[in-house]
Amino acid sequence: MGGGAGMIRVLALLLMLLPGAVWAHKVIVSVYAAGDMIEGEIGLSSGAMAGDVVVEVFDADGTKLGETVTDADGFFTYRPEQAVALHFRADLGSGHVAQAVMPVEDLPEGLRAAPAGAVPVAAQTSAAAPVAAVDEARIAEIVRDELRPLRREIAAMKDETDLRDILGGLGFIAGLFGAGFYIAARRRMTGQGDG
Repeated sequence: MGGGAGMIRVLALLLMLLPGAVWAHKVIVSVYAAGDMIEGEIGLSSGAMAGDVVVEVFDADGTKLGETVTDADGFFTYRPEQAVALHFRADLGSGHVAQAVMPVEDLPEGLRAAPAGAVPVAAQTSAAAPVAAVDEARIAEIVRDELRPLRREIAAMKDETDLRDILGGLGFIAGLFGAGFYIAARRRMTGQGDG
């Protein structure tokens, strides 16, 4: 009876610890090129955005390149000055740290090295280009504004999938415990019938 009671205690302990593990939230961070800037968002899987948080920017060697601050919606911008991989880091407190890396190939086009013999973009433009560039910049801004809520929804959906997977795994473990208890009970009953 000691083995079965021990298993019940372990199962009860796991179930007591379950609410904290299941309801914990994780940090969601994304960075992307937008024109000659880098834009990003930081929030929690609960839907709360990280407002007024300092975002530090480092290179691959850990040298600090700069910093920026998120707005009330967890949104930030940063203007890169070097064609290096950028490491973004923000401490949200309570052990939550947002980290993201933007590789060189994802940097704004103006920072990436042009292939040898390429004609500079300024030399390719015509007299109508300033108007087109303004229109293009405005369209890009509108598209980014429209995509922000979609990015948040996608991140929340990823978190829901993770929660569903966790609950499914816990259900599987509980099923294994139940099968073990059933087998142990059957062995005890058949052992008592023989004696």
